[in-house]
Amino acid sequence: MAIAKAERLMNLALCLLGTRRPLSKRELRESIEAYVEAFGPGPGAPFGPGRSALSGPGGGSEDSFNRMFERDKDDLRELGLVIETVENLDGEVGYLARRDSNRLPPITLDAEEAAALGLAAKVWQQARLAGAASGALQKLRAAGLPEDVDPYEAHGALEPRIPVHEAAFEPLMLACRDRRPVVFDYRKATAARPEQRHVEPWALECWRGHWYLAGWDRDREAERVFRLSRITGKVRSRAGKFRAEVPDVVTVRETVASWAGESADRTALIQLRKGAGYPLRAKAVGSRELGEGWDELEIPYGHGLDAWLVEFGPDVVVLEPAELRADVVDRLRAVAKG
Repeated sequence: MAIAKAERLMNLALCLLGTRRPLSKRELRESIEAYVEAFGPGPGAPFGPGRSALSGPGGGSEDSFNRMFERDKDDLRELGLVIETVENLDGEVGYLARRDSNRLPPITLDAEEAAALGLAAKVWQQARLAGAASGALQKLRAAGLPEDVDPYEAHGALEPRIPVHEAAFEPLMLACRDRRPVVFDYRKATAARPEQRHVEPWALECWRGHWYLAGWDRDREAERVFRLSRITGKVRSRAGKFRAEVPDVVTVRETVASWAGESADRTALIQLRKGAGYPLRAKAVGSRELGEGWDELEIPYGHGLDAWLVEFGPDVVVLEPAELRADVVDRLRAVAKG
């Protein structure tokens, strides 16, 4: 079975690399012998003697072929093949792998560069990208990584880790890489229910322990930043190209920081329960004990502070300004209704 799959992937890669125009799934199904043997040549194709659309050991259903094709395509992309998705004027989706996009110059790394790559790979060992990071290092070894350098060798007492718990991370990372539009359900902090968003994903970034996606919101026709923990359900890819121009520099962290009040020019006064809200305590510019298990804190106040304070629930009480207190109350009521 492993040999059969490897041969099927090789034939699919050769078809995608050898074509000068995008090939549809129907054309690829008719061109690759493994697909024909398993599922038949497909609907509308000329059948040979004794052949039918349901011939072959796999039963030949269209759904089964589609699932196998998507898995094969994802496997080739995981191996490093750059596969483009192109939609023609009739709306039919085709695929090709341009040779200039899949040709790399010789790679030469010195010991310091190899150590840096090894350190970057170790960052992902606790995340869903652990396998991809290990596979990338194997490819680098084949491309010229010095044999006497161990990329996983310890380089200090502290080892970096990036936590990735959101199921949306991996499909969004692949969509950012392949420049593919996505659809997902997103629940804002002020909303009781999620709503569908059509997004052209640009970049992912981790800030203060949370992952954020920056991209172009097609429904609102504007740049938006989404927190991955608020994405509900599956992230679904869509065919077609980006409509909006991708900026040279995507400032995810700066945008989120401004929403969280990092660039605030005024302050707010809150009560905070003892033993809670350590991120708020770290930001405080002044504090005093109130007794009965509460402290009073003065913290920077900027756009988005109300959404952040809501996350601490009953451990926070806003004293002033009045508009911040009202915004927090409105958010809490929206959550309670949900």
